[in-house]
Parts: sequence; structure tokens; C-alpha cells
Amino acid sequence: MKIAVDAMGGDFAPQSTVEGAFLAAKNYGIKVVLVGDEDQVSKELMKYPTSKLPIYIHHAPHVVSMHESPSSVIRKMKDTSIKVALELAKEGQVNGVVSAGNSGAAMALAMFIFKKIEGIERPAIATIHPSLKGSTVLIDSGGNVDCKPHHLIQFAIMGKAYAKYMLGIEDPRIGVLSNGEEESKGNDLTREVHEILSSTNLNYIGYVEGRDLNSGRVDVIVCDGFVGNVALKISEGLWETIHGFLKWEAQDNIRAKVAYFLMKRVIRRLEKKLDYTEYGGAPLIGINGNCVISHGASNAKAIMNAIFLASNLSKSKLNEHILQELEEQKDLLRLGQKKYDKASESIKSIQ
Repeated sequence: MKIAVDAMGGDFAPQSTVEGAFLAAKNYGIKVVLVGDEDQVSKELMKYPTSKLPIYIHHAPHVVSMHESPSSVIRKMKDTSIKVALELAKEGQVNGVVSAGNSGAAMALAMFIFKKIEGIERPAIATIHPSLKGSTVLIDSGGNVDCKPHHLIQFAIMGKAYAKYMLGIEDPRIGVLSNGEEESKGNDLTREVHEILSSTNLNYIGYVEGRDLNSGRVDVIVCDGFVGNVALKISEGLWETIHGFLKWEAQDNIRAKVAYFLMKRVIRRLEKKLDYTEYGGAPLIGINGNCVISHGASNAKAIMNAIFLASNLSKSKLNEHILQELEEQKDLLRLGQKKYDKASESIKSIQ
């Protein structure tokens, strides 16, 4: 098992990426290839006792900046750290890639280099969120802003595979994120997806609301990337806000300080559940490869956990399971595409 890390990607790279690689190799025994400027990466790596650890450097002289557009990266930039890392995976030299750099560029390059899984039109980002009964998969969390109904059908199938084979949920409950549980709620997109999923053998429970991201009522929440990314960012800021309130209250008086001290163990457990660095990153699902996208502000702990996630994704053979699920649900996919084609023809006739 060998994972490539975009060593130059992220707000705190290469410091955070190198330290994260060190922690992953030390704590999990994962072989890590740091892809980036050899001089800078070597300088950072010298800070850690790595002589007996499986950490390697692969030189890539250029970096994709955060303001670069995905299309310009594909056209012009050849030897960037993220592109070289993905090409190593494509060639079979590594089993997966982790990047905290320009997420749009990482997604575009991953789709360009790996290509999409047959039957998937729009790869999606899947994030894990803690709930009262375990974990919930949110898909799509930001990969596709504008979606058609059949795209969300594909997300539902991929989300089911992820929950089943990565989280161990035998028959995942699937819901569509809407502004209410009633069938009269939602918009044209959610209503059509709801109608299609309601007539399938998937364990579809209907509409769910934003609060169900952490309620445990559902295992997979399906939505377009615009809505999903808003939900993700709110979730990421949840712990910071709660922790800030607790600290502020503890400063008020001696009794509050004592209560805060006595609750420290509980607070640490809560932090572990809500802190996004515990999850490391999110996989781009629907490509013929293994790419984990991390937050731009990822620290070493987040990078370590992202590497661990990429390793587990490879071991689980998730893409093979997705292909199996697509084959089993081919009638559902045809139904979604048929409804989309019919709607498109109606719009053209009106125009």
C-alpha cells in the first residue's frame, strides 16, 4: 500500500503535508510518496526521525495556486505536484492520492487522468458526518453545483456503495435533502428524484432535512453539490462554535471554570466526533482511481487521516463495488435517463 501526497497543496504546505506523511508512516505503517519540490520537501522532512520509515520524495517543480482555474491547469501546467501525483496513481506506482490544494483543479485533473467509471456522468464528493447513531454520508458535498435528476440517482447508488463497503452498513437508508419531509416540499429537481427513488428497491425513506445530517435517521443523504457544500461548511464550523461558547462561558465565574475542567474528557470525545480533521478529507467517487480531497486549511493530523482514508479506500475495492451496484441498478439508471431525455425534448419543443 503506497499513497501519494500532493506535498505542495494546502494553506500550510509543505509543513503540514510532510508532518502528516510522517505521522501516517509512523502510526499506520503506510508507505507515503511526497510529490513536490524536492528541496523544500527534503528540508521539512529533515525535522523528523524518518530513517526507518517508508517515506519517499518524487520531484515535481511546479505548484497549482488556489486561484488557477481547472481548465488552465489541464491545458498548460504539466509538472505540478497534484498532476504528477495523479499520474503516479494512473501508472500503478501508488494506490491513491491525497491533496489539500486547489480542489477544483484536483477534481478536474482526477477526472481527466483517471476518467469516469462507466455509467457515471458526474463524479461526486462524499463526506462523513457523525450522527447520534453512527455516521451519515453526504453526497454530493461540492463537486457539482448544477445537477440533473439522473445525476442524483447516480449519487444515491454511489452513496449506498460507500456506506455499505466503507462504513459496514448492510442496507443503507437513503434520503434526499429538502426543505421539509412532506412530499409537497422541495423543488423540481428533488421532486423528480424523489419520484424515481420511491419506485425502486433501494432503501429510500423519502425527504430529509438539514438536521438529519446528524440525527441518525438516515445513512446516506443525496443532494446537489451547491446545497451539499453549504451543509458541509456549516457542519465544519459547528465544533469551533460550540467549543468557543464553552470557553467563553468558563471564563464567567469559578463555578463555570470547575464545570469546564470536569467536563474536559467529555469535551475531548465530542471534539473527536465533530472535528473535521478526524476524517482527513473526502473521496471523489465515480472515477477510475482513488483521490481524497482535503480542506485547504488541513493540519498535519488531517493529512495523516486523509492518507489513512485513501489507504482504506484502496483496500475496500470501492470502485469494483460501485460497478456492481450500477449493474444491479441499471433499470433505475435507464429510468432516470429516460425521464431526463423526455424533459429535454419538451423544453426544446417549447423553445
